[in-house]
Amino acid sequence: MLNKLSLHSFLKSIGIKNTDTVLIHTSYKSLGGFEGGPDGFLDAFISYLDDGLFIVPTHTWANVNKDNPVYEVDKSIPCIGVVPTIAAFKKEMVRSLHPTHSVAVYGKRALDFIKGEELSETPCPKNGVWDRLYKENATILLIGVKLNRNTYMHVFDESFNLPNRLSKPFNITVKDKNGVVRTGPFYPHNGAFSEYFINYYPALEFANAIKYARLGDAIVEVFNVKKGTDLIKHILSKTTFDVGDDYKTIPESLYNDFK
Repeated sequence: MLNKLSLHSFLKSIGIKNTDTVLIHTSYKSLGGFEGGPDGFLDAFISYLDDGLFIVPTHTWANVNKDNPVYEVDKSIPCIGVVPTIAAFKKEMVRSLHPTHSVAVYGKRALDFIKGEELSETPCPKNGVWDRLYKENATILLIGVKLNRNTYMHVFDESFNLPNRLSKPFNITVKDKNGVVRTGPFYPHNGAFSEYFINYYPALEFANAIKYARLGDAIVEVFNVKKGTDLIKHILSKTTFDVGDDYKTIPESLYNDFK
């Protein structure tokens, strides 16, 4: 069974330092077990990244929506699994005030990192938490899940204003532990465009922006945010057709000159 020491050894083996910024998307059951369960799994990351930032998505898009337009940071339950649900209310972590795509963060800079998220009007706005991962030179670990679960990829939807990615707005209310901090318009995601993120695999592998490792029984996709971002922006700046609106092959000519 995996434990704190084996996770620490794994992180060292893939080049993660204790000062790094690391975000995880996790299928906990894919690991095959961890000493202390999901809470022990989170504790192991926290103890390793003692001088960095450790980030866990705590999304609520399935239960904070047009029919239930209220996000309460200390009550709204994540809709993406057991690890996010524990992280959302873990005393060592602070949770952001983004109504649908919140994160829980551990680290000395955690409060600064999540500052202003209550003002978000879209899932991954410019200068928001997800956009800030680039400046952090972050690493995203997709543990037992694939690229179609990598929320960061939605940053490109918004920065390139890709068509049909956002739906009509509705008014949403955000509450911190003391009460309402904002009520205003919010534009949610439109459809399942994330399923087409897998189109980028060949290009990301070409640029060494994604690598593969194993943790317990899980395959881990190690996504380098800086390399991946530079590559995808390179591709999107060269094409006039939407490479992510269906399952399709991205022509090599759009990335084989990337350096």
